Amino acid sequence: MNRQMRQCIALLTAVLGGIATPGHAQQVQKFRSTTLTAGMYVIKAEVAANEAERQQGLMFREKMANNEGMIFDFEAPAGVCMWMKNTLIPLSVAFIDSNGKIVNIEDMQPQTTNSHCAKKAVRFALEMNQGWFKQKNIKPGSVIDGLTPN
Repeated sequence: MNRQMRQCIALLTAVLGGIATPGHAQQVQKFRSTTLTAGMYVIKAEVAANEAERQQGLMFREKMANNEGMIFDFEAPAGVCMWMKNTLIPLSVAFIDSNGKIVNIEDMQPQTTNSHCAKKAVRFALEMNQGWFKQKNIKPGSVIDGLTPN
């Protein structure tokens, strides 16, 4: 089974496995963080670098500071899609290639299962508060610095 198939199965298992039921408090798990830059902007990004962390992502967070986000490291270029099951805050996601170049940016609405996909194989996805990239004039072709392989 290839890596992309395993990632899809793991994400589907998390969604269909009833991670949360309405009305039950969920413990928010914080991950290690790193500093990234997008031009002159500094980003404090939590790192989701393994299957369990990528499945959890920003689920159940009620807020996120302005220059905070989460970087998903898929370990190798892959076809990647994201959705917002159990995610409470609106986010924008930048799909980023192995060289740090943004391929495309998508806005995502809270608590939806709509797929938002990279337009080509990418190594990373960076989630920020919705509109952050637009407010900073960061677009496809812009580079995110500080992404280092595990």
